[in-house]
Amino acid sequence: MSESEANDALARLGGRARSLDRLLEHRTRLGACVLLAQGGPLAFAQLRLLLDETDGNLGAHMRKLEDAGYIEADKQFVDRKPVTRYALTRAGTKALERHLAGLQELLGAVPGPVAPQPPPSPRPPGDA
Repeated sequence: MSESEANDALARLGGRARSLDRLLEHRTRLGACVLLAQGGPLAFAQLRLLLDETDGNLGAHMRKLEDAGYIEADKQFVDRKPVTRYALTRAGTKALERHLAGLQELLGAVPGPVAPQPPPSPRPPGDA
């Protein structure tokens, strides 16, 4: 591949990468949105188990999604214990769809499996 062809390929991939949502690049936020899109409203405790996150980490990620308007939280008390259930908003659904479409487009641009390059053949001694 010539340098010009490589630059063209990078430009095409860069354009595809711009369609990705920076907020959904973290696995926890993306995972939460995918789970909420598939399963409807979920409790914080369910998300914590499914995403294998600590309370503090998940809380911080959910706050970012909530601040962006991608999810909404419903806080209630059940048996005198606070329970927060999250649901994906319409804006969150659209953002997730755009992000997943961008990922699919980006992955579709990859020509095939990337094979490792063989190591260079050793030079005979004295050959420089």
